[in-house]
Amino acid sequence: MNRLHALYDQAGQSPWLDNLRRGWITSGQLGEWVDRGVRGITSNPTIFQKAMTGTDVYDRQLTDLSHEGCSVEESYWSLAVRDIVDALDVLRPVYDISNGVDGFVSMEVDPALAADTHGTIDAARALHERIARPNLYVKIPATPEGLPAIQRMIAEGRSINVTLIFSLERYLQVVEAYLSGLEECSGDLSDVSSVASFFISRTDTEVDRRLIELGSPEALGLRGRTAVAQGRVAYQSFGEAFSGPRWEALEARGARKQRPLWASTSTKNPDYPDTLYVDALIGPDTVNTLPDATLEAFMDHGTVARTVDWDVAGAHSDLERIAAAGVNLDDVARVLEEEGVSAFAKSFEELLTTLEEKARSLGPG
Repeated sequence: MNRLHALYDQAGQSPWLDNLRRGWITSGQLGEWVDRGVRGITSNPTIFQKAMTGTDVYDRQLTDLSHEGCSVEESYWSLAVRDIVDALDVLRPVYDISNGVDGFVSMEVDPALAADTHGTIDAARALHERIARPNLYVKIPATPEGLPAIQRMIAEGRSINVTLIFSLERYLQVVEAYLSGLEECSGDLSDVSSVASFFISRTDTEVDRRLIELGSPEALGLRGRTAVAQGRVAYQSFGEAFSGPRWEALEARGARKQRPLWASTSTKNPDYPDTLYVDALIGPDTVNTLPDATLEAFMDHGTVARTVDWDVAGAHSDLERIAAAGVNLDDVARVLEEEGVSAFAKSFEELLTTLEEKARSLGPG
């Protein structure tokens, strides 16, 4: 049994792949990843930008779409949806065998809609209706404007991956949106699913930068501790939220827990172990979505052991000490949310520009 299989079978955590390329689908490499233990796929505009740039695998479809009179943006969605649908087919056996726990593929709405509640609702609904697969997650960012859209989609019975969570306060708001959406949803709830994507390494990168600026021995000694501490405290909150009378009433109707998903789990600091953000947050009812390099590293030398609820009191203490040292974690979350939305929007805009140039270069054919 390799480490990915052990991660799920022994520790209850689902390893997903945070990347997608058409070449992986057509060559069978994605299927090989699934055979090795990958149980889901996440994508975002930056991933599609990298996948579609510098390759000719999309040229034929792009040319056909241009001949049909599609705009560049319409062409993008057609290109991306084809990859998502093909990946959904590869992951469908995992979805069926796991009874709808895993086997999901995530696709994000236009990042330019992050501050537009109604636009997000319309876009998420349209993606679900266009693709119409039970193992599709539509990704909605956990911005203030995104929260009502998340609740609305859950109330309509649509499965959602809530992305770009950077704080414990926002995580609790996401959980509330999910629970309230379930309460508004009529009938059996077993086909409604969600994950809450808590971004990990980016938090340490920003907090460490501020700790270095502070420069005190206490501050410097706290580097590399924030992200794991937040994850462990979030997991404690997860356990509290999905227990008790309110949850039991929903569970009796078939509701599924909204699992925490650890995202951004590659280490940005070369001084940190390359599997740090996998090894330190392993536990049942969680997902870790890993870039392929991190996934390979974990398969080679990662440690499979339940760690997500180790020393939770110490995690609380670390967060208190970081705040006492002079780091405003609310401001950190605000900055990271703005940067995350901006980075995805920039990738989307740059990709549309690249596709427009490529369509022009391919000519009328």
